[in-house]
Amino acid sequence: MTKTQALLDPTLGWVLLAAFSVLWVGLGIYWGRRNKNFEDHALAGRNIGLALGSATAAATWITSNTTMLAPQFALQLGIWGMLAYSTASFGLLLFAPMAGRIRSLMPNGYTSGDFFRLRYGRVAWGIFLVFTLFYSLTWLVSMAMAGGILLNALSGISYAWGMSVILGVCVLYTMRGGLAAVIGTDFIQSMIILAGIVIVGIAVLSQVPVAEIHANLTAERPALLDVLFPAAIMAIFNNLLFGLGEVFHNNVWWSRAFAFRKGVAGKAFALGGLIWFPVPIAAGFIALASGALNVPVPASDMVGPLVVATVLGKAGAIGIFVIVFCSLASSIDSLLAATSDLLTEDVYRRMIKPAATPDRLKTVAQWVTLGLGVFTWAVCLPRIGTLATVLFFAGPLVGAMIWPIVTGLYWRSATTTGAIGGMLLGAAAGLACYFLIGWYTGALVATAVSMVWVVACARFSAARFDWAKLKESS
Repeated sequence: MTKTQALLDPTLGWVLLAAFSVLWVGLGIYWGRRNKNFEDHALAGRNIGLALGSATAAATWITSNTTMLAPQFALQLGIWGMLAYSTASFGLLLFAPMAGRIRSLMPNGYTSGDFFRLRYGRVAWGIFLVFTLFYSLTWLVSMAMAGGILLNALSGISYAWGMSVILGVCVLYTMRGGLAAVIGTDFIQSMIILAGIVIVGIAVLSQVPVAEIHANLTAERPALLDVLFPAAIMAIFNNLLFGLGEVFHNNVWWSRAFAFRKGVAGKAFALGGLIWFPVPIAAGFIALASGALNVPVPASDMVGPLVVATVLGKAGAIGIFVIVFCSLASSIDSLLAATSDLLTEDVYRRMIKPAATPDRLKTVAQWVTLGLGVFTWAVCLPRIGTLATVLFFAGPLVGAMIWPIVTGLYWRSATTTGAIGGMLLGAAAGLACYFLIGWYTGALVATAVSMVWVVACARFSAARFDWAKLKESS
């Protein structure tokens, strides 16, 4: 988008960007002053309470993809698409009891990789690391893309500059402050995001009533109201399973299970899921109102910011800037921290330097965070595809990991053969359907194939795992 088409003056965009950048980096330095070793840096001393825990769960899951991809879903798949994205809340809700079990079984654990290594052995652990790191980098890329798209759509700041600055800011305060800085900023960001969404929803309804939106859709795009829209129905189940897989396997959530105070994890994830559930519905409704408001949409992943800015003018453009910037930062910082911890613990410590000191591990984690930021920047510089195509390419890998994790946590009979076969066969089948049918089938097929293999192997296994093996000393 050119500067003449932008909804904010580029100078104002840079002022807003600079103000929030200084704020988050300053907070990161402030909260990071207490980090003395790797455990402090990675897990905030394992002492996070309920208020901060619920806020960080909700804020991390309210990604830039939620505020931008949920409207894209609604614009492409209608009411079912809007509801499909909200099903990702079940990932947090169902992870709530799992988080308590994880903390009980692995009181000294650091990462989700620790679980795979101790539960299934080194081969399954290696496959898991490849899958989860690919997904994590895909998620990072999709969010960094969203940052560039947002600034370009609202202020005319070029995609490359906007993406670079937002990513750089998140890298700086995550390097300095670790998980304590991530969770502290998440609390502030979650309050801003939720307040902003309420204000935006009220503003849109004040401009155009629901009846007028419905009439416009009936006349112009009736397929979006079709309750039997096949692609949308498949998207519901695909997104539900994708959401489960995203939460169940990713170290973003496992690190919080290890970091929350004893007895807090289950409550925090359940509250986070309930807070998050209505957010994509509200964001999707904004997209459905675009036709009635006569908002031109040059690209489907820009519809959210453009509608809000049209309804509220300059104030709306500033508001959506703040909301999406906060949602973006709250997820990028979490993913940077969790992925750097995974690489530090599972790759550097377990494979390269087993005798590394806690201080050395903290330093390595900080440098790995920087490396992740540089890698993500290099991949994002040439903009690739839409947010949906970038993010959901990892869906088959995500879906294939659900059953190895769930059965591994609860069934003594779950086997290494089942875990390895479930991940490989599920991912292969899901990727085939992703390319042959559509992105909305990948996670669904991968989960089904993985489930059949994992459950069959467990059913015919005589092995019984000793849970005490998961209590490995750190």
